[in-house]
Amino acid sequence: MPGEDLVELKFRLYDGSDVGPFQYSPTATVAMLKERLVSEWPKDKKIVPKAASDIKLINAGKILENGKTVAQCKAPFDDLPKSVITMHVVVQLSPTKARPEKKIEDEESPQRSLCSCTIM
Repeated sequence: MPGEDLVELKFRLYDGSDVGPFQYSPTATVAMLKERLVSEWPKDKKIVPKAASDIKLINAGKILENGKTVAQCKAPFDDLPKSVITMHVVVQLSPTKARPEKKIEDEESPQRSLCSCTIM
């Protein structure tokens, strides 16, 4: 596989920092990109995805589907030679075990409002 066919991608995280750039084959799927991103995720970040399903990739304003290839996701203006494509990363952590909801102790008493309104 010639090096010219590879697509260079970098991933912009929620805090503005970047991961990459990495080179991928145009036939690589979005799911493969997500898996690599999880494995290469910086350890010093507050929010860390546990699985590829916790990540959404956005390119040219569109959320990319797992089954699509890199070639299918490229925007027309990304066809410039030797350009690095930036994809934005959104992390949506999977919900953990459901916590039992706390009951409000004052359920029976009506709530009091601290503000009042006077019409003259």
